[in-house]
Amino acid sequence: MKNWKILYRGSLSGCNYSCFYCPFAKKEISPVNLHNDKSELDRFIKWAQEQENQLEIMFTPFGEALIHNYYQEGIIKLSHLPNVKKVVIQTNLSGKLSWIESVNNKTVALWCSFHPSQVSLSEFTGKCNSLDSSNIRHSVGCVGMKEDFTVISRLRSELNPSTYIWINAYKHEKDYYSSADVQFLNSIDPLFNTNNKVYQTKGKICGTGDKVFSVKGNGDITRCHFHSTCIGNIYNAGFESVLYSRLCENETCHCYIGYVHLEELELAKVYGDSILERIYDLSHHKANTP
Repeated sequence: MKNWKILYRGSLSGCNYSCFYCPFAKKEISPVNLHNDKSELDRFIKWAQEQENQLEIMFTPFGEALIHNYYQEGIIKLSHLPNVKKVVIQTNLSGKLSWIESVNNKTVALWCSFHPSQVSLSEFTGKCNSLDSSNIRHSVGCVGMKEDFTVISRLRSELNPSTYIWINAYKHEKDYYSSADVQFLNSIDPLFNTNNKVYQTKGKICGTGDKVFSVKGNGDITRCHFHSTCIGNIYNAGFESVLYSRLCENETCHCYIGYVHLEELELAKVYGDSILERIYDLSHHKANTP
């Protein structure tokens, strides 16, 4: 029996937030788009039910998915399947969380993005506290914009001390951070330096396309979200034959969900079994800090 990590991204295209730095916020969601996306998700869930291999599924929607009931219902269903080891979704936590009481909290985890320009700190941390109360594993993070340093500091102080906060480096401007900025962000996220890089990846060993792969709404498989070449389709018989170890063909990689699978970085040793949900055990960091 194999264990596959699947990054699923359906047709959903649009968000209820409008952050200037985010590509997910550039389109409005249409009824037709929602209908197509729901049909795709229903088909994917049926496929997942029929698999004999263990699945770890991460939803990386091109927008905010958890404001739609069919994603909530889909995650509930997947979380209770015996062959689904994990269900993770990226979310801004803007939707209601009452549905979370119906999930299997042993398999569900959330990757929660805080957007200071779109939501108050108190509203966001209140949602995080609700996740704590429901024993839902989650990480919290945001883009490390300089104008948000004060609220990022408050975010750290108002969350459960055991909650890992990741910081995505702002990479659209060269030399954006001073040494003092980096020091501050490292105090929030002990792994910030890992993200604050662009990795040269061409010809290097990566787990994507083998035990980790991306699936589009129509079932097409790509190595990861950053490789456009379709290598197969999960709805075709014998699709497993397209899954094998490959060298990266891209020149660079700058996003966590890509570079985390680079073999030379050995980040599986850092995140353990929590790579998809991006949860780092802060107690390990404290134990190794002089």
